[in-house]
Amino acid sequence: MQRDLTVKKLNILFIPFLLISILLCVGYTFLHWLLLIKLELFSLDDGIIEFAGPVVVSLLITLFFFRRRIRILNLRTNTNKLSTFYFVIILIALSVSNIIAQNYLPKAIGKLTPLFSINEIDQHKPSKYYTLKKFSVDKNNIGVNTFVEVGGRNNENFGIYVFVVLPIIDKDAESDQCKAFLGVKYSKSISNRLSPKEKQENYETLLSISQYDVEHNNFDEFSYLEQVGNNSDKDGYKDAILHCIKYDRSTAPILIARKEPFEDRLGNESDWIFISFGISSVIWLIMVLIPKIDRPALRKFESGAPTKNDDLIEFQRFLKPKNGFYITPILVFINITLFLTMMFSGLGFMNFAAADLLTWGADFGPFVKNGEWWRLTTNTFLHGGIVHIITNMIGLIFLGLILEMRLGKIRFLLSYLFTGIMASLVSIWWNPSMVSVGASGAIFGLSGIFLALLVSKFYDESFTKSFLIGTLIFIGYNLLYGLTGGIDNAAHIGGLISGFILGLIFRFTLEKPATKKTRKKRVYKKEITAETSL
Repeated sequence: MQRDLTVKKLNILFIPFLLISILLCVGYTFLHWLLLIKLELFSLDDGIIEFAGPVVVSLLITLFFFRRRIRILNLRTNTNKLSTFYFVIILIALSVSNIIAQNYLPKAIGKLTPLFSINEIDQHKPSKYYTLKKFSVDKNNIGVNTFVEVGGRNNENFGIYVFVVLPIIDKDAESDQCKAFLGVKYSKSISNRLSPKEKQENYETLLSISQYDVEHNNFDEFSYLEQVGNNSDKDGYKDAILHCIKYDRSTAPILIARKEPFEDRLGNESDWIFISFGISSVIWLIMVLIPKIDRPALRKFESGAPTKNDDLIEFQRFLKPKNGFYITPILVFINITLFLTMMFSGLGFMNFAAADLLTWGADFGPFVKNGEWWRLTTNTFLHGGIVHIITNMIGLIFLGLILEMRLGKIRFLLSYLFTGIMASLVSIWWNPSMVSVGASGAIFGLSGIFLALLVSKFYDESFTKSFLIGTLIFIGYNLLYGLTGGIDNAAHIGGLISGFILGLIFRFTLEKPATKKTRKKRVYKKEITAETSL
């Protein structure tokens, strides 16, 4: 009997994992090759194709296929964290080998095109790799682009980048037209908690190092040249080309010098595709075999009958706006749609450049004072990266579930917009030179409303005790962390104060939620009214 149950576990959870992992990796790799490399139907950022795509597809498979199957395992705990752990493990197991394969594919099939001089590059089809015998750069017409970027989960990193493009020329040719650029990148990452003076010193140091290297380096010691991919580096080099006095309108390819032998470009990536698949399979096999099977859940799964916790039904119900939770999903949808639009426009994934955020409507003091007041609202729907939007949307959903039912649709929406605008105003008043985006100002505003209702005894005593301490800890932790630097704490404070004031106003206009005692009183009054009428 026990052996039969083990076989069932393997058939339901392990064998499908093996088949889906292989088919997912092969199928995704084939589509990557066919649509983007062979046919070149469209162009996407490398980060989307090689990381975000595999993760999203694996997430959907895990959510709509494996999550229901995982329930046949007896993973019950007090906190239910074990089932979540299984969910995360299978998501990683499905993703990792596919991610490695997508990074490997362009390198593996990229052709090496030999050139005698750079003027021959137009005579060949575009290639990923080139060798060049006759090499010279025009240092009199270089282009330089510098920019800084704040990154990390809580904007704790401050990145400094210098992108340099040097026109590759053929001195013996009659035409001095630039056929390609040599791209050189200099970068340094420091703590965002450093003072503005320390940041400026690090910036100037990196700029001096890059200037000295460009002046004293011939850049002719390389094994081959690699054409830069569709990523943020390419955008940095393109902006550098705009600063080339002579070639500012050039659309020539950008090449990166590689010193290692061409045969070593792949490293051990092909081996790691199979190694990662093997390790993931063994780990998942062990995790499937260890727990006992939940027989009622197994019978329910084998019957094929949908349960009240069916994943697809749950997901559809959650996405569909409904009474008491109508505006929140719409706000989440708008925020996510804007993020995905920016992502699929090739602007980034982990982080977006400040210049792109400004184009899409970020809050920036000089622009707002110049009449672009709409930025006070649009910035509350933009986010600086994937981690930024995930954390903010979790907070928005949590507060929406609590507040929207009490405030009502119109009052909740106006509260989000009003506190978001107040947060933006405080932000540009306190730090007018900061490029600010994110729903966190409005989320702090909703937190302020919730806090005001809690301290003014709008809710019953048990509810207040359950949520007041947690809300204070959430607000206090985020505000204290914001004091370390690199975070728009002014927007958080502005949203919190404006929300708290709104909450105190709402306290006297909202109907208090019914408690057990008030419900009994209402029933008693109805009974008395009924008896009187008789």
